[in-house]
Amino acid sequence: MADPSEGSVRAGFTLLRNPNVGKLFFAYLVSYTGTAMAPIAMAFGVLELTGSAADAGIVIAAPTIASIAVVLLGGVIADRTSRQRLIYSSELLAMSAQLALAYLFLSGLATIPWLIVFMLINGVAMAFHQPAAAGLIVQLVETKDLQSTNALLGTARNGAITGGAALGGVLVATLGAGWTLVIDAVSFGVSAVMVFTLSPRAQLKLEAVSMLEDLRLGWREFTSHTWLWVIVLQFSLIVAAIEAVFGLIGPAVVREHMGGAADWGIIVSGFGLGTLAGGILAIRIKPRYPMRIATCCVFFFCSVPITLAFLLPVPAVAAAAFVSGAAGQIFVVLWSTTLQRQVPGHLLSRVSAYDHLGSISLAPLGIVAGGILYEVLGYRSTLIIAALAVIIPTLLALCVRDVRTMTNR
Repeated sequence: MADPSEGSVRAGFTLLRNPNVGKLFFAYLVSYTGTAMAPIAMAFGVLELTGSAADAGIVIAAPTIASIAVVLLGGVIADRTSRQRLIYSSELLAMSAQLALAYLFLSGLATIPWLIVFMLINGVAMAFHQPAAAGLIVQLVETKDLQSTNALLGTARNGAITGGAALGGVLVATLGAGWTLVIDAVSFGVSAVMVFTLSPRAQLKLEAVSMLEDLRLGWREFTSHTWLWVIVLQFSLIVAAIEAVFGLIGPAVVREHMGGAADWGIIVSGFGLGTLAGGILAIRIKPRYPMRIATCCVFFFCSVPITLAFLLPVPAVAAAAFVSGAAGQIFVVLWSTTLQRQVPGHLLSRVSAYDHLGSISLAPLGIVAGGILYEVLGYRSTLIIAALAVIIPTLLALCVRDVRTMTNR
């Protein structure tokens, strides 16, 4: 059922004339181009350094561990202070960490402990950025434009991921991990400048109480929506599996059995193109039961581990990644818009922090376990386990009535 105010792609793209949306769109393009390069640089950089998938898993898991530790604090601070200020400060912190990582690789001083330290700092930056970004959108546009804005920003993010992944594969193969990370650092700096120039509406804040009371109020709101906590629980397993596949197992399989970094860049670019297509499609759709449709989209996430498990040709894996990316972006737009409509604005960053914490809580375990299982069971069994970790929780989530029947206000 279409909504004229949100269903037209042309009308959605006219939102770019809004200076706030246009600036944030550009910030996403720049930042996520660099960000798409970083996982490829880190995965292949660590594998080149030690040759151990388990070592790579520990390094890649480090930022998620840090994010888990401080994301609730980030949500409280974002609701209490300035989301805009918190975002550009976190971008600058991430830029500093990426420059340090680049220096370690370029100087030949990289060791696993030092890489972990700066990846932990990256995780802290992510933990402060994510809840603030989720809450900032409602200060930039009207409620009727939320879905189109989320889809536009998703289009920017995923278009950047498409180009950045392909470029990252080429840069890692030709220049190495260090210079690739330098470019990523610069992208964070440009994004920080763009966010600094935004002019959001005043942030709604309640009278400050204790930190623990703020967390309690956020938790009460989070648990009051059954569809919300069920899907977050579902994603704790799914994110663990997908992070292991894209962050470690996929690069390791491509490095050993296919053409290395350049081929992995093609596969990740397929995912990026899919998310770009999904973002454009998400401007048009407004389903009556958004979480039912969103949850059904998650089944397609298993396509990449399945195609990699059987070593299908790179174009076939890239096509699977395209489908997975399109479905994933539709999920993200429907999820973000529903969250922004269902949760009061003054609690949005805290609830988003609980969402983020729950969704990534098992990711470090998934990445580390993926590295160990890869070395013990081999790539095929590990990838099949990852696919099942997507399918089974999604089937269980669809068994919950509130997930199938909830509607937006």
